[in-house]
Amino acid sequence: MADRITANLPSRSFEATEAFYAALGFETAYRDDGWMILERGPLELEFFPYRDLDPATSSFSACVRVSGLDGLWQVWSQAGLPDQGIPRLSGPPGVFGWPIRGFALVDLDGSLLRVLED
Repeated sequence: MADRITANLPSRSFEATEAFYAALGFETAYRDDGWMILERGPLELEFFPYRDLDPATSSFSACVRVSGLDGLWQVWSQAGLPDQGIPRLSGPPGVFGWPIRGFALVDLDGSLLRVLED
C-alpha cells in the first residue's frame, strides 16, 4: 500500500453521514460504533462520533486533491445540494484566492472539503 493520509471528520449520525456521502459516490469500507471509513476510489474520509457538534460553528475541514476536478464537480452537482447553507456545494470550479482551481463542499455536520485541482 502507498503512503497516505486521510481526513478525520466529525459525524453527529453515522447513518446520515453515510447516506449523504453515498449520494456523492462514496461506499462504506468500515463501520462500527466508534469509527466509519468511506471511500470513493482513491478518496477516503474517516469519521468519528461527535453528537453535540453545532454544524454552524464547526471548524473541521480537509483538502481533497483530484486530477479530474471538473468531472468530479459534475458528478457531485447531480446530488442536488444547494449552493448556500449547510450542507452546500459551491461551483462550478473556479480559481480560489491563489492560482489553484477548486470548489467547496460543506457536509451535514459543517465540515468543509476544499476540492482542489491536483
